[in-house]
This record gives sequence, C-alpha cells and structure tokens, in this order.
Amino acid sequence: MGTPNDLAVLHAIFNPNVPFGDFDEQNRDNTEVELDSVSDFSPALLEQVQTLEKRGVEAAESGELETALQRFNEAIILLPDWASAYNNRAQVLRLQGDVIGAVRDLDQALELSGGKGLVGCQALVQRGLILLLQGNHKAARKDLQNAAQEGSAYAKQLLIQLNPYAALCNSMLRDMMQKLQEPNSKSC
Repeated sequence: MGTPNDLAVLHAIFNPNVPFGDFDEQNRDNTEVELDSVSDFSPALLEQVQTLEKRGVEAAESGELETALQRFNEAIILLPDWASAYNNRAQVLRLQGDVIGAVRDLDQALELSGGKGLVGCQALVQRGLILLLQGNHKAARKDLQNAAQEGSAYAKQLLIQLNPYAALCNSMLRDMMQKLQEPNSKSC
C-alpha cells in the first residue's frame, strides 16, 4: 500500500478530469455545520420541516413542481432560518424558469448557512452554475472555488473544466504514464 501522496498521484494519472488530490479518502465530511445548527431548533418542528422537504423533493422528482414549491414554502414558513428549505426551493424555482427567485433563495441559504457545510456547499454550486449560464464566469468561479474549499468534488471538477490548461496537463500526464506502461505501443 502506498502513501497518501502516492495514491493521489496515481489517482491524478488515471482520472485526468478530476482535480488533483480529489478522491474519497481526502473528501471532508461537511455535515458538522448542519449537526450544530440542528440544536438551535425544536426537534418536533425540525422533524416536521424535514418531512415537508422530503415530500417536496419527491414531488419535484416526479415532475409535480407546484406541489414541491408548496411543500418548500410550508417548510420555510414553519422554520424561516432553515437554510436547506431555501436551497431546495431554489432548485424548483430554477426548474420553473424563475432564475431571479432561485438566486434570491440561494443567497438566503448562503446567508443562513454561512456558506459552510453541505447546504452552503450545495447553494454555492447551484449559484455558480446559474452564474455560468448567465455568462458571469468570474462570480461563478468564486462560488465554485468556495464550494471546492468546502469539499465539493463536483465544484472541483467544474473548475477543472473551466481551466483548459489543467485538463490538458492532466491528459498529457496520463498519456506519458500510458507510454511508460506500454513502451512498444504506437501512438501519435
């Protein structure tokens, strides 16, 4: 078994489109913030809100966007300081074409979560994707970098895709390693 550095190098060679060093052993658990903030709410109320969120997600997955929106609205009314409900509602609003409303909810989720933990990370990625679609690459990159710092492998992957030089470098490294492993193979 190799050292963590050896494993990271091998991972980079065989997974050139994934940021260097980003593999399961190095991903952080980002649930600490949510676990800490749960204690701020009554358990019964929190359970009710999480049930509404679950039903909202199920409705959205089955294409019932209006029902999903209603469930997330109910959750926000019951617990207006619960960032997750805003994050989920933002997804539904975006699917309905209300990008302004989605960004507003993502901003609220980020304010409530401090941009930390799983919800903060998801909100940063979602807002970063919206900003990319709007052509605001500088702001998108900032959100994705913050999400990557929080441990989002997906944000790291998007950042690589936005940086063609990093992807090219990883590809060249993979090709070089393949040639070392198969010295007699012909390649261009």
